[in-house]
Amino acid sequence: MMKNLWNSTMPHTMESEGFIPHIKEYVAGSKGAVIVCPGGGYGGRAVHEGETMGEWFKSIGITAIVLEYRVAPYKHPAELSDVQRAIRYVRHNAEKYGIDKDKIAVMGFSAGGHLAGSASAHYDKKVYEPTDEIDNESARPDASILCYPVIDMGNYRHDGSRINLIGSRPTAEMREFMSLHKQITDDTPEAFLWHTSSDDCVPVMNSLLYAQALAEHNINYEL
Repeated sequence: MMKNLWNSTMPHTMESEGFIPHIKEYVAGSKGAVIVCPGGGYGGRAVHEGETMGEWFKSIGITAIVLEYRVAPYKHPAELSDVQRAIRYVRHNAEKYGIDKDKIAVMGFSAGGHLAGSASAHYDKKVYEPTDEIDNESARPDASILCYPVIDMGNYRHDGSRINLIGSRPTAEMREFMSLHKQITDDTPEAFLWHTSSDDCVPVMNSLLYAQALAEHNINYEL
């Protein structure tokens, strides 16, 4: 089932764009849920990393919520607003989904991995004004699953993702903010990461940097 993510008030709108962020529900009766962020370089959303994953999770008895978030020409913070809203929406409707509201994970692939990582590193950042009672919920995910994620916006960046997200000439402050391994704190959610060393699109150093940062803060992770 597909549902619009926002009610009447959506932050960071663009008059020329008609895309409406939404979620697709794959309810399986599990005690927790996974919010899936498909990849696409912040320029699109790959079906095989979105709907296909939702169907697969449901087939093995796990509830999945696929997030169709805003991408270029939208820029930050539209994407972070969408994933924060999705986490809050699922948490607010935990009883309807039949899940524990403290068992909500985010999962993402490539640029979607960056978005899932942003949800974990920036859950406490206010990127939009509350619109309804849903926004009273916590935006902190309880865990993350990062699949060949974009993490760094510096030496190991994925150029397309960086340009689409924060522009071709981002400030040093924005590069730092969006380099997620530099934003880890003691309260960052635990993570499962996987990556191939031969990846010639998103360098494996992205996952290694994130894992190292988690280790430095004594946060549980598997790599």
